[in-house]
Amino acid sequence: MAGGHYVALSGMRTRLDELDRLANDIANVGTAGYKAERTGQRAAMRPVFDDALETAIDASTGGRRLDARAGAIASTGRNLDVAIEGRGFLVVDTPQGVRYTRNGHLNRAEDGSLMTADGAVVRGVDGPITVGTGALKVGDDGTVYSDGAAVGKLAIVEFKDAGALVRESGALLRGDETPTPVALPTVRPGSLEQANISVVDRVAELTNVNRSFQALQKAVSVLMNDVDGKAIDSLGRR
Repeated sequence: MAGGHYVALSGMRTRLDELDRLANDIANVGTAGYKAERTGQRAAMRPVFDDALETAIDASTGGRRLDARAGAIASTGRNLDVAIEGRGFLVVDTPQGVRYTRNGHLNRAEDGSLMTADGAVVRGVDGPITVGTGALKVGDDGTVYSDGAAVGKLAIVEFKDAGALVRESGALLRGDETPTPVALPTVRPGSLEQANISVVDRVAELTNVNRSFQALQKAVSVLMNDVDGKAIDSLGRR
């Protein structure tokens, strides 16, 4: 296959990756604490063609990075909804290990522990927080109160490079870097951080990706049908 085919086909492959990313973002517009991702593209040289055909370059999707910018904070009036102002992530325990999230939609489990909406156990600064059956309230510094008595404080950490965090699902993130505790976290009780996604921007991106995919598809069709067809016809006459 000629080098031009590889260039066009690899370009189509990257557009499919972009469509997956955009679809995931649009599907999570209503997920509290959700962070979008950004991707780049890179040229991947194929050594086999370097000498024979210098234009034989494949386009491939570059590494993904989390868009860690804060989303808008909306009031919910619910005692166990919390939003973190500025930098920081809640620390949660999952069956796969420690994870991080900005989704502060918390619930009280049957055993009295705090859990996220998807069932992860929320960590406290001094270990698990047991809230019992009393009336719950979260203070501006992340301290959790049950019937007016402090029962623990939410563990809130930050990363030097939050963009390197990897999404596992929704607003749940995994990080290889060791985080550091936020010294003086600011928490907005009775509120949730919204997804940092603009639907208008995503629809515009979706349109551009679709158009470029169609253009590449047409290029492949021209290369496969017209160019190769003419070459076969020309050679057949000799």
